[in-house]
Amino acid sequence: MTETAGEQFVRAFTARDRIGLSVLLADSIDFRGLTPGRYWEGTTSREVVDEILLGHWLDDTDHVTELISVATGRVADREHVAYRFRLESAGLSYIAEQQAYYMVSGGKIDWLRMLCSGTRPDPEAASGSGGSSVGGSCLLPDASSSSADPAG
Repeated sequence: MTETAGEQFVRAFTARDRIGLSVLLADSIDFRGLTPGRYWEGTTSREVVDEILLGHWLDDTDHVTELISVATGRVADREHVAYRFRLESAGLSYIAEQQAYYMVSGGKIDWLRMLCSGTRPDPEAASGSGGSSVGGSCLLPDASSSSADPAG
């Protein structure tokens, strides 16, 4: 069975595969995203990949260790993909979930809306995380901290 564009997107995103993401996204794209600390917009694949998804949502210190689940569907003329993943940063384990609705034209995603749950300490991790957050703007402020997410 052939993977949907959404499944391909998830695998490229969680692998932090710039080339794979760039191949999937149209050069001109209508992107909107929402993380707990910020609203994001992009109009080119380079902007979405380099400045948003891999520039802030996942950064160079984040390592996705497990793609826990991927679910796909369709809402009329829009495709949907939902996914949950584990990641590690500085020896600590975290979990996040994202939802995406998208449209494909000419074999490429040219319309994309994303929502991120925020990156949170993984309750199943043996290492324990002490409640700190990781990554760029795809995170929630630490509930025990009075400061807001500096990135968003």
